Order: sequence, then C-alpha cells, then structure tokens
Amino acid sequence: MHTEGHNNSSGESRHGEGADPDSVRLGYETEDVRVSGVVTFLAGFSGFITIFFFFCFALGKVINYALIQHDGPADRWHQTLTLGATPPGGQLHDLTSSATLQQRQLAEMTKAFPTPRLLTDDGNQAVADMHAREDLLLNYYSTSSDLPAGTIRIPIQRAMELIIQRGLPQAPASSQPQPLMAGESTPVVTAPLTNGFARTAFELQTIQAREQQNEYRAAMGNEEAKANQP
Repeated sequence: MHTEGHNNSSGESRHGEGADPDSVRLGYETEDVRVSGVVTFLAGFSGFITIFFFFCFALGKVINYALIQHDGPADRWHQTLTLGATPPGGQLHDLTSSATLQQRQLAEMTKAFPTPRLLTDDGNQAVADMHAREDLLLNYYSTSSDLPAGTIRIPIQRAMELIIQRGLPQAPASSQPQPLMAGESTPVVTAPLTNGFARTAFELQTIQAREQQNEYRAAMGNEEAKANQP
C-alpha cells in the first residue's frame, strides 16, 4: 500500500494532471502541428512586412520632397554626374592612360558647372594649357589685334638666327661707369640664362603617355601592314 501510493504521487508530480497516458508512455507527441497556427503566423508576418515596406516608401517620398523643396528644382547646374561613364556612342580603350581618363572626367564635370570654377587638379591642367599657349607663340608665326598693322610674331628659333646674323644693338656707353660695391665685379654673360620654362611633372607624364600611345599605334600599324602583305 505504501509503495503504490508513493509511485502514484511521484507520477503525478512528474507528468502533471491531465497528461495523455499514451504520450507519457511513448515519449513523443501523438498529435500533428496545427496548420491554422502556422498560417496565422505567416499571414501576420507577411502583413507586417507589407506595412513596413509602404511605411518606408512613404517616408522616402517625404524626405525626397523636403530635399527638393530645400534645394530647388533640378536644372542644368544641378545634374547628377556619372564620372567615368562611357559617353553616348563612345568606346572604351584599354590603353587609355589614367591622365587622359582624368582629363575626360574633368571635362565632363566642368560642362555642368559655370565659370569661374575652383581648381580641381592643383592647377596642373591650367599650367599645362598656359605652356601650350606659350609654345604656340614661341614656335610658330602669329599675329593678334594688339600688334601694329602688318606686324607678326616670328618663331624664337628664327629670331635667334637673325640675332646671330645681325647682332644685338649696342647700348650707348655711359659717360660715368656705375661704382661697384666692395666685393662686386662686372657681370659678363657668356651663355643664355635659361633655355625656357621647366615642364611640370603633370606635363611630363602627359607627354610620356602620348609618346607611348604613338609608339603603340605605330607598332600596330606596322603589324597590320605586314599582315596585309601578300
């Protein structure tokens, strides 16, 4: 009597009141999962995702509207720039140097902003353009409206040849030579003080890239010529 009562009380304490005897005896659930519960959860989760999507979409519209009101309507000064994109009808070249690509991107960007603009390349292109204009003035015949009628500029090489032929005009000798300070001497110029302006590193890189492109094109032309020979 005492042993059975002890076993019954311990079984009730382990499994609880109202437990299915079969499930206790077999050790696993004897019923399937309720499909209605799963469907209810999935429907609620899908509804939450849908509501959250429309909420984020509406919030984005509100933020975009506020930005447009703050910045004003879009015009040619407020266009979205895609640097490095291939222009319409253009083609990408595998051998395009980085300097050329940077200048192309800079040209695309400057089309959308009015002048005057701040320097975007530390003045490299501005100095290169100035040197290119100076090269045109130094190495070619030219004229301009600020010169007297019938006057033209001549290349510096031709000017040096004329100076060699005709000589430099002599300045009138001073009646009284200028007194020299202690330790000074009369300077005597035996060679030109300079042979022109110095090229910047940006210009040297651009010139080197241009020479490499020309060499490559010449080599490809020679290869095509050899291939076309019978």
